[in-house]
Amino acid sequence: VQLEESGGGLVHAGESLRLSCKVFGDISGIYSLSWHRQAPGKQRELVASIGIGDRTKYADTVKGRFTISRNSAENIVYPKMNNLNHDDTAVYYCNAESTLTYYWGQGTQVTVSS
Repeated sequence: VQLEESGGGLVHAGESLRLSCKVFGDISGIYSLSWHRQAPGKQRELVASIGIGDRTKYADTVKGRFTISRNSAENIVYPKMNNLNHDDTAVYYCNAESTLTYYWGQGTQVTVSS
């Protein structure tokens, strides 16, 4: 299983950005897709996840601003990020979790200027 992220970049505070993560390979055992982020000097944290039955979960810091969705036919998961602020600046990583292990993408940088 390989994950390929795209969509990062530089935006101004208050603007929106949509990332995407395409999953390649045998996805039959994968039951959860999620996005995490890591800011400089901080630990990696969960941003949003989508699992069985399209159940979603969000970090408190992004609730109401971020929406995670997926295109099951194309194996792509999207976080739509609205009203971005400086605290959202980080490297964003896609994650796929199966019953046996989990997989990470290479990360994509999101920078929000004030």
